[in-house]
This record gives sequence, structure tokens and C-alpha cells, in this order.
Amino acid sequence: MKSHKPIRVLVVDDSAFSRKTITKILDSSPLIEVVGMARDGEDALKKAVALAPDLITLDLEMPRMDGFTFLRLVISHRPTPVIVISSRSGDQDVFKALELGAVDFVSKPASKPGPELERIAHALLTKVHAVRHLRIDKVVDRSVPVQKPAASQKKVTSETGGECRRSVVTIGSSTGGPSALMQLFGSFSEPLPCPILVAQHMPEGFTEGFAERINRLTVFDAEEAAGGEELREGQILVAPGGSHLELENHRGRVVTKIVPQASQERFAPSVDRLFLSAAKQYGPGVLGVVLTGMGDDGRLGSLGVKEAGGDVIAESEETAVIFGMPQRAIRAGAVDLILPLGDIGTAILRGGRQ
Repeated sequence: MKSHKPIRVLVVDDSAFSRKTITKILDSSPLIEVVGMARDGEDALKKAVALAPDLITLDLEMPRMDGFTFLRLVISHRPTPVIVISSRSGDQDVFKALELGAVDFVSKPASKPGPELERIAHALLTKVHAVRHLRIDKVVDRSVPVQKPAASQKKVTSETGGECRRSVVTIGSSTGGPSALMQLFGSFSEPLPCPILVAQHMPEGFTEGFAERINRLTVFDAEEAAGGEELREGQILVAPGGSHLELENHRGRVVTKIVPQASQERFAPSVDRLFLSAAKQYGPGVLGVVLTGMGDDGRLGSLGVKEAGGDVIAESEETAVIFGMPQRAIRAGAVDLILPLGDIGTAILRGGRQ
């Protein structure tokens, strides 16, 4: 796709109000052109073939052909970036869609003008603009639903990888992150002997369901961080959407702290804030991991981890859906290892060392 051409979008939703609202948001950007609308999956499939859009926004609940069937067919026969438009009550459907090949999601637009609608509009435009940097072939490579690990699968174990001697592992990701995280955590045959903290760019209301999915489909004990938790081995704490997860010293104990997003902050949860607070509390005991995502969140945090004596792993361009975040950390000179996603689990178990 040439950068000077507008991003051509097909809007798919059975609600006339949603189609109108989404189109109005997209039309507000001179970099985007809405080339068509569809009210059900069958109509959408025909228009996806006829119009060859650069991106599709998709409602999952539709008549005649549901969003999951449509998504499978599009990814199989005409791979196209898909952004899911979802109500908060459909969080598990969202994560299933991401594993089937959707690249990202936003909340359904509010019915009335206000701050919430503005936040959703900003998020949608940002994600659509990011499609220019997206590798659809990498999305297709990951479009396999995650299942509970089978005994026959090759897994990362203490025997194949060594023993992690880190106090904490911090992981940051954005676009493409949910499926990357599920693939990473699903590669372990046993929990790590240290806690893991995750800052995945995600709106409020979805991270609890994401943590539940990790808990159900991997060997880890995962939950959304609530604040005040002491870290424990084998646990994954996911930063709540729309807020920041940090660590602080409370009466001689390191505990989690949840910080509201300030109006001027671009990312919440912030990878930088998580990494910097972990570096402050644990110094060389921190291992930072920067996965796929657009932008530079994680660059300053990775530098902070390095300055404190810790190590940083970045996902390589070979597997990243969007190489922006890892690339920024690499260019800053803050990264020790650059690895494809499939090798990161073993590297974590080895404490970030070769």
C-alpha cells in the first residue's frame, strides 16, 4: 500500500447506527476512505472480494454469517487486516477473534457525544492509521486458536531452557500483542519460578477477560492486577485496561499499585511506567520483554531497566505484526537479545541470556 494513498476501509455491522457512527469517525481523517458498508457477513464477504479494501472493521454478531465465519474465510482466502468493534460484554469473543486473525479491536461507539465517544474515536483512528505498518503475513501465521497445551507438544521446560534467576519479568505489547502473549505463555510446560507483569495496550473492561483466558488456556495462574498484591512465583498479573500497573515499596514489601491514566497520556497501560517502576524496585533482577506494537512505548522503560542493571529482550522483525515498539527499544541501545517470538520463552527461562 502506497503511503500517499488513503487507507480504504470496509465497515461491517448489522446496526445502522453503528455503521453511520463508525463511518463518520473514519471520514474525519483525510488519510482514510470508507469504500463500502455491509450489514451481514455474506454481504461483507462479497464486498471484501469486489472492493479489495485495505482494512475491515467488523462486528462479530451478525445475521446470515457471523463475524467468526467471515473472519476465517477472509484470512484464508483474501488476508486483510480486520479491526473488531466490540461491546464490553463480548470480551471472550474479542480474544477468540484475535486468535483467528483480527489485528486489533475497539469498543463499540457510545450512543451520545462525550469523552467516551472521543476516546473510542481516537483509538479507532490510531489503529486504522497503524495498518500501514502492519505485516498481514505475520497475522496469518498466528491465526490459530489457542488450546490447552497437549502432552505431545514441544514446550519450554526447565530442562530445555535452564532456570530463570530473575526477580520479575515485565512484558509490554500493543497491536498483535494478545495473540503473541497467548502463544508465548502457551509455550511453557510449567510456570516460571518468578512473577510476570504484563502491560498490554487495551481499553478498560477487557483485561479481566484476557487474564481469565491466559489462566484457563496456559499453565500460569493469571489475573487482572487490582493493586496491593505481593508478587509470587508462577503468577501473571495483567495491568487493567485504561490504567497503569506499577510497583512500589510499602512498609518493606514490594506490592502492585494501580494508577489512573492522566488526560495527556497516550498509552494506558503504559509499558514505560511498568518497566521503570520494576527497575526501581528490583534493579538487576528485572527482565524486560518488548513485543509487537506501534509507537515507542517501552523505549524509555527499556532504557531504565538497562540503567538499573537488568536485561531486555525484543521481538524480532521476523515475527512482529508491527515492529514499531521493539524497533524503538533496539534503536535506543536498550536491548540485549532480539529474537523471534518462538524463541523468547526459552530466553526468558534462561534469564535473558544466550
